[in-house]
Amino acid sequence: MDDQLQLATFAGGCFWCMVKPFDEMPGIEKVVSGYTGGTVENPTYEQVCSGVTGHTEAVQITFDPTVISYSKLMELYWLQIDPTDAEGQFYDRGDSYRPAIFYHNEEQRAIAEESKANLDKSGKFSKPIVVAIEPAKPFYEAEEYHQQFYQKNPERYMAYQHGSGRARFIERYWGEHNGSK
Repeated sequence: MDDQLQLATFAGGCFWCMVKPFDEMPGIEKVVSGYTGGTVENPTYEQVCSGVTGHTEAVQITFDPTVISYSKLMELYWLQIDPTDAEGQFYDRGDSYRPAIFYHNEEQRAIAEESKANLDKSGKFSKPIVVAIEPAKPFYEAEEYHQQFYQKNPERYMAYQHGSGRARFIERYWGEHNGSK
């Protein structure tokens, strides 16, 4: 990886829905769907979904901090999830779909903590912000058919966005300011 590039890792439910908003931003070099936080090396989708590996579906973002800051990535992250639901996201339930921020250094940890506290204080939500902030662990790339799902299967992606309740939630809480097009 280029010396100036950095990693950001976010879990926000189904990783299919977490790629597109970041993928479209200037300064983002790559967005990869995968699994992190568990105990099994190189888990498969089936293993992760079974709940026995301890992994969470996540996206790992390679970004250029001279073009887009980690703070900006944090802002975009909040616009994609229900930050008051620690048990999963929308239709997807369980640990493999829990929301979490996996920081790669102390600066990211501090920015994530401050961003979470600011969202909590904002009054935007009537319930507390419960997203976990944890140190990054090994990240395992998901199977190829999961990568760039929104591009490979646009109709299925849109149906899932709407059917899961994610699109409705984002529209309700963020309206036109959701960061994705």
